[in-house]
Amino acid sequence: MKIFTVGSKSFVTSFQLAGIPGIISETPKKALDEIKKLTIDPDVGLVLVSDDMTESISDELTALRTTKSTLVFALPSVGSEKSEVDYRLMLKKILGV
Repeated sequence: MKIFTVGSKSFVTSFQLAGIPGIISETPKKALDEIKKLTIDPDVGLVLVSDDMTESISDELTALRTTKSTLVFALPSVGSEKSEVDYRLMLKKILGV
């Protein structure tokens, strides 16, 4: 199972440093397009998206989640109100490790 991130440059880069590939998106619309492409790939099991990208596309993501087997999770972006985020711990919880 592959894991990908989609979001701002700082969000994606944070995960790339941990070995998780990602796609930098400038707008929520572009992020949605990338997420759709990733959910088509049967090898992709989890897509992590920065929450600043998901606010305006939440309805589309909900519809996508109901039709695809790929898990799509929104995580706090760098500089969000949830400033103290332990991404490693969140990833472990998501994966059930």
